[in-house]
Amino acid sequence: MIEESKWIGLTKSNPDHSAWYIKRFADMEAEGKDLAGEARFVDAMAARGSRILDAGCGTGRAASQLARLGHQVVGVDVDPELIAAAEKDTDGPTWVVGDLAELNLTAAGIESSFDLIMSAGNVMTFLAPSTRQLVLANLRAHLAEEGRLVVGFGSGRDYEFADFFNDAANAGLVQQMLLSTWDLQPFGPDSDFLVAIFGTEPKEAKAESGCP
Repeated sequence: MIEESKWIGLTKSNPDHSAWYIKRFADMEAEGKDLAGEARFVDAMAARGSRILDAGCGTGRAASQLARLGHQVVGVDVDPELIAAAEKDTDGPTWVVGDLAELNLTAAGIESSFDLIMSAGNVMTFLAPSTRQLVLANLRAHLAEEGRLVVGFGSGRDYEFADFFNDAANAGLVQQMLLSTWDLQPFGPDSDFLVAIFGTEPKEAKAESGCP
């Protein structure tokens, strides 16, 4: 049995939690807050028309922005209420209700090779601890040969950055760049937020194999 995510635990203990989350971001948008930082970041990494997976898409704000920019986007979230909000308010992406610990888009009839996968919004910290490495391995399995994974989450959420790096390495992901914000501030020992970019093969290995 796969342990249920912390997010599902929250929704079971507080049935209004998802509605609160949806309203929170709607209010921030109404106040003119900038909610597109993650999408700008990922778009800058992607050729136009890239296949992008938003893993833990929530209400779809980043996925929808990326679709409007011309990318082919799939958004997956474990919370059906959040996916319903995404379907209601946004057009373009393909929306899927699913647990990242059981992610298998091929079985859902969706091409499962992505140029970029993003997981923002502290998604990693809402996973069940026993599934963290499994989720990272699932995301790696959905990357194209030279695809990249971008993960962002904050400190103080019961998932130490060092443990995350270890889980990522054990899942077969290769660290390429670490930042402390979505607007490209450098990561350091005192950073309270992490934006990490991973690939699947060290650059040295590509060079040795004769790849450009």
